[in-house]
This record gives sequence, C-alpha cells and structure tokens, in this order.
Amino acid sequence: MFGKKFKTILAIGAMAAALISAGCGSDSTTKNGIPPVIRVGSETTFPPFEFVDGDKYVGFDLDLAEAVIKQMGSKMEFKSMGFDALIPAVQSGQIDMIAAGMDATPERAKQVAFSDPYFSENGYVIVTRKDNDTIHDWKDLEGKNVGAQVGTKSVELAQEAKAANVKQLDSNSQAFMELQASTLDAVVLDRPVTMYYLNQGADKDLQIVGTPKPGPAMSLAVNKDNKELQDAVNKALKEIKENGTYDKIYKKWFGEQQKQ
Repeated sequence: MFGKKFKTILAIGAMAAALISAGCGSDSTTKNGIPPVIRVGSETTFPPFEFVDGDKYVGFDLDLAEAVIKQMGSKMEFKSMGFDALIPAVQSGQIDMIAAGMDATPERAKQVAFSDPYFSENGYVIVTRKDNDTIHDWKDLEGKNVGAQVGTKSVELAQEAKAANVKQLDSNSQAFMELQASTLDAVVLDRPVTMYYLNQGADKDLQIVGTPKPGPAMSLAVNKDNKELQDAVNKALKEIKENGTYDKIYKKWFGEQQKQ
C-alpha cells in the first residue's frame, strides 16, 4: 500500500514539474525564441525622438521601438536613464535594447551590436543667441564657452573646434537653457533636435549658424552577444518599412514623408 501511494505521489510530482517547466518555457520566449518582453532604454530629453509629455514618455524612437517589438511578437517595457548609462545598461543585461537617437559610430560598435539604420537625416549644428555677432561658423568656436550633451558626438565636435571650455551637459534642454541665460556662447547639438526646439518657439532668441556637419545614421542597439535579437530587430525593422508602419510614425513626428 505504501509503495502504491509513493508511486502515485511521484507521478503527481512529475506531472506538476512538467507543467511548471512548460509554463516557464512559454513565459521566457516567444515562438521565434525572442523574450516576450523587451526592455528598452532611452534618455528622454531628446525631442522629438524621446521626451516627456505631461506624465508620459513619447517620441519617434519610442513609437518605432514599440512597432519593431510588436512586429517581433513581443511587448515593450520602457526604462528612462542618462544617455551615458545606456551602453553599460545593455552590456550588463539591465536592458535589452537602446532606442535613443544613438549614432552608430565605429567606437560604439565595439561595445554594442547595432541594427540597420532607421534614421539617416542626421547632422550637427551650432546654435547661438540672436544677439551673437562673433560666431558664424565652426572655426569661430575657438576660445569660446561651448555646451554639448555628455556622451554624444557633439562633445567631440566642440573639442575639435578648440573651444576654450566644453561644458558637458546632462540634456539638450539644459543646453538651450544655459545658452539663453548667456552662460554659454554657443551649443553644438543634433540638427533634428535643434529644429524641433526652434519650431516650439525657441527661435525668438536662438538661431543656427554656419554649415551643418554630417552625422552617422541612427540605429537601435542590443548586446553584442545577442545576434539572435539583432537579427530579429533587423527583420522587424525591414517589415515595418515595407508595410507602411514606419512611414506613419515618421509623418506623425516630422510632418512629412521621409526624404529618400
């Protein structure tokens, strides 16, 4: 009798373990082997790509990342953090993907795996106050106090121009505020972000001067060791471009179709 009961208990235990195992499997991966929840990190002071509107995180990059992840059959979980914390976060596994208007530079490609480009109309500009009469191009930044967002290509460009002091700021909005307060002579920023700020009314006091510097295309980024996720992101990105989803998102944030 004891033997039969013991066998029954073992059988029930095995069934329970099998059910738990099956349940864990369905929670950990989707049909294509990608996690059902993709944790996306971004720095939310970069409109119109990512920013805070009221109590919500919004922007082109967030809509794009959500569309890509939905196409992959997963859901997005969002985390806001400083720009210079994003690459360490994806390297350590704190997040799965970066969607932050990140330029796919050769230096960063040594640290993360980039997707195919999703935004190629990038570049960098000098912004000054309208009462400025000394800065007209990049060479005029020499000896000046110039602001740029920490961890971005803008810092390198300001340093290459031999600015006397390059102040590395936490956000683009801080750069604009310090420029308007006259604590900086100029700021070097991404052109799409600058155009957004100027269109929101900052053009009353500020202006773009000189010739824009071209910049590398923006890409999504994942851990260098996760080739499976990189391939899935590229496949989904290609599909949303083909089915019209990308164009709808682009038009929502930039008011026109993407330039070819």
